[in-house]
Amino acid sequence: MSRDFSKVYHLSHIDLDGYGCQYLTTNFFDEIECFNANYGGEVNERLEEIYSAIEKETHTLAPLILITDLNLTTKEANALEKRALELNAKLLLLDHHGTGANAAERFAWYHLDTSKSATMLTYEWLKNSFNFDEKGEFLPIVEAINAIDIWVDDSKYFEYGRVLIGMISGAREVNRIVFANEDRAYKLKLIEMAHKILQEVPLDEAPIALDERLHFIKKEFFKVNKNDTKDNLVAEYIANILTKNKDKMTVHFAGKKGILTYSTGNTSLIGNSFLTKNKDYDFYMDVNSHGTFSLRSNNKVNVAKMAEIIGKGGGHPNASGGKIDGYKDSFVYEKLRDFIQDVLKEKEESMNESDNIDVEAPKKA
Repeated sequence: MSRDFSKVYHLSHIDLDGYGCQYLTTNFFDEIECFNANYGGEVNERLEEIYSAIEKETHTLAPLILITDLNLTTKEANALEKRALELNAKLLLLDHHGTGANAAERFAWYHLDTSKSATMLTYEWLKNSFNFDEKGEFLPIVEAINAIDIWVDDSKYFEYGRVLIGMISGAREVNRIVFANEDRAYKLKLIEMAHKILQEVPLDEAPIALDERLHFIKKEFFKVNKNDTKDNLVAEYIANILTKNKDKMTVHFAGKKGILTYSTGNTSLIGNSFLTKNKDYDFYMDVNSHGTFSLRSNNKVNVAKMAEIIGKGGGHPNASGGKIDGYKDSFVYEKLRDFIQDVLKEKEESMNESDNIDVEAPKKA
């Protein structure tokens, strides 16, 4: 393929191999926007985001929709091709999952090779099409990802790959649904640092070197000003992102203002950090994929009573939790926020006069 396209819209999987593909493309293309999805319905949700992004921009050449490490059914591929024609976009899919064989036989842009990882396929495409990595500097990290992803246990890079795969699967500090760009930046930074170690340390020592340095690499990514424990650094980092994006993450309940996150975890630290930074907010709410939620406040609202009203939950005035009946999960944060806001509005309308969520003043002795 010649360079006859403008911007690249790169959709990839959410494992080491998927991010490995994006590590390569982001190191080559200047005009690129990345998206990530797990298998199933999320793929179509992310494709819709790509279509929307293409429609909002003006392109001198046709944009390229690049999909890696994700297989499509024939029906999905047909729908994608139709939409790409409407958008005047080019298509390229690089994958190694045999379940996409039927689609690969039908569509010229669907390239399937079960003998290699998607990272290796992406590397070869970039190299063969655009003379990427003429000095071979990226090949070792590609070989390591390839070895572990398709389980080439006699590869000299296999042990390093074992550490790499754990590094990415364990990188859960940033929620990828709510903070997609930050989560991706975090994982690509981890791969970049792993690549650097592989260049600096003898291969037989590299797995241990990466394993031992990983904690410090993570802390360095999250460090904003001063050093602290990793948990505190992560909480501060997330709270800063929330503060930056709070206008589009705000929910309301009974005259109180809160912020909504999704499966963010570390609720007490992050919630307290955000509420300390944003005095005009009354509560912090985190909901997970099962509809279970956690609430935190800083003496602004009785979240124990709030949890009881919303999901028959409870706790104490500054920390509580419960579960939302009829919860509907979503891969798109905006849809999730709208759903939760509708639930909060419904629960608010059903409140009794005795359902007071204000914090009571301490009683005098």
